[in-house]
Amino acid sequence: MPKPPLPDISTASTIPSGGIPRSTTSARCSSSETPPNEQPALHFTEASPREFRIEENNNIVLAIDSGRLMCEPVDGVPKVDRAVTAALLTAFIALKGGDLVSLFGFDAKPRVSSGAVRGSASFAMIQKRAAEIDYSSEETNFTLALITLSARLDRRSLVIIFTDFVDPISAELMLRTVGRLTERHLVLFMMMKDVELETLADMPPLSGEDVARAVTAGGLLRERQIVIGRLRLLGAHVIEANHERLGPALVERYLELKQQDLL
Repeated sequence: MPKPPLPDISTASTIPSGGIPRSTTSARCSSSETPPNEQPALHFTEASPREFRIEENNNIVLAIDSGRLMCEPVDGVPKVDRAVTAALLTAFIALKGGDLVSLFGFDAKPRVSSGAVRGSASFAMIQKRAAEIDYSSEETNFTLALITLSARLDRRSLVIIFTDFVDPISAELMLRTVGRLTERHLVLFMMMKDVELETLADMPPLSGEDVARAVTAGGLLRERQIVIGRLRLLGAHVIEANHERLGPALVERYLELKQQDLL
């Protein structure tokens, strides 16, 4: 089934209060009904012209994993669609603020690469390339994706990686590559909280099966936190947000990094 087109907000003068939606359907991972966009309105303090002049011209890379795990739904919508929506919201803000923005999509290999663009008028191109990020049943190859991305960056960048992982083995391959990426760039991982695992881990044990499920879920959550801790030790920033807060949480952190002159 073809994807419906992304909404065109390239001429908008303000940010839509609900963010920038990206609704798609697929035979591999789809929902019968697209839920309403639940992102709350964003409120930012206005910076002086001098502050914006100082902070402009940063290079922002939005790297979106579209592999098998990111195809799984959260509250009826695939994780990759929620990631693209958050990425588009951030791209809209960054382009209006004078920064360079590029889009990079990957699964088993790199799939989409927009190149860096500047200015609000370029948002339509970013939006068009985002629509090309498709669902995949393949496992993500972090090593190939991040090495390819690093080779294309000729200046220090904020690299925002939307991804997920469930086991230490796949995460280990990612960690080896991230260590090299953080030597030169500021790396920020965006992940959605696993509400299903958290619910299972906290479920009252009414039977032996409930105890087994809770123990398994708790173990997976602990492994996830170990990987997140290792990412931070490597110098990466990590945001683990509820799915409805993914976009606002990313924009808030992006603006904080700009204000702290870390980009």
